[in-house]
Amino acid sequence: MKARLCKLFTWCMALCLALPGYALAAGGGKVENIVIVADTRKFTGWEAWWTNLYNESHLYFALLTMALIPTIGVIFGVFADFLMGFIGIDLKSRGNVGH
Repeated sequence: MKARLCKLFTWCMALCLALPGYALAAGGGKVENIVIVADTRKFTGWEAWWTNLYNESHLYFALLTMALIPTIGVIFGVFADFLMGFIGIDLKSRGNVGH
């Protein structure tokens, strides 16, 4: 029974993966590539620069985004640690663990 279910699942997955290719092939015409751009008309300053970077190079946009997200996370974490220490919450000692 397990072997039959495994075989059925395999055929269903193969069918699901093959159907989009058959649907595109059935059209008969050439498939156009999708162009993904951001609208920059309403932005100024750093927002315009960021959207232009996205429009010009998705690779540079992705690399800069991957560098900025952890950096901003560390900055927010340090600020939150400072703020909680300022209001009296001590997260550095583990005296009372809650047990």
